[in-house]
Amino acid sequence: MKSPCVAKCKNNDGICSGCLRTMKEVIEWQSFDDIKRESVMAEIKGQPDTHFCPECHEPAHCDISAGKATCWCFELDKRDTTDCPSGRCLCRQCLSKQPLA
Repeated sequence: MKSPCVAKCKNNDGICSGCLRTMKEVIEWQSFDDIKRESVMAEIKGQPDTHFCPECHEPAHCDISAGKATCWCFELDKRDTTDCPSGRCLCRQCLSKQPLA
């Protein structure tokens, strides 16, 4: 079974600091079919990208911008993003570095 796990697991207030999956994604990983797993792994890499992260300028994925009703970041503890540039979403890596709100 494919997995983005890099064996550096630590729950960083709702997101794994190793693989950048949400805790919900980690818990439900084995129940996901291959298509869902591939989708999550692609989104972690910012594919398909919906914008560029305003912090690191790498491709990022926002589920709402992609047409979904909710976003993966809603599963995380609220982060303080007041110092982040623009109104765009941060990528998983940059969001995980933000302090809790």
